[in-house]
Amino acid sequence: MSLQTTIKESIKDAMRAKDEVLLNVLRGLSTAFVNELVAKGKTPQSEISDEDALTVIARASKQRKEAIAQFRAAGREDLAVAEETELRVIEAYLPAQMSADEIAAVVTAKKAELSIADKSQMGQLMSAVMKDLKGKADGTLVKEAVEKSFA
Repeated sequence: MSLQTTIKESIKDAMRAKDEVLLNVLRGLSTAFVNELVAKGKTPQSEISDEDALTVIARASKQRKEAIAQFRAAGREDLAVAEETELRVIEAYLPAQMSADEIAAVVTAKKAELSIADKSQMGQLMSAVMKDLKGKADGTLVKEAVEKSFA
């Protein structure tokens, strides 16, 4: 079953359970899928690939994390808590993220594989690692691991 179909089924379950938060988040993801399809020149009735769906879900996750940080900076803990609740729902549909230690090991291996020794090649290393870890690791953690590898 595709990710899009899973989310559509989850919308039905959330409606039956009268879970407003879950329902709103899942409807938002479903809308984001349609927007992604239209942006790629497909019809709204088309099926989105799981890879594109994961990209959309990761984008929604990142938006929630940024909103949480902004709300906390503004002293709006109530809004930050609401965003965290939504973030937990979204993260349930993402694959498990790698830990900082696992990312560091991949960075070290990729650095040796590409024979990178100069800090001027940091962008090349970052690009290669992100390509390998797409969807499996947070970009911020990857960036930190790459920077530490040159320290």
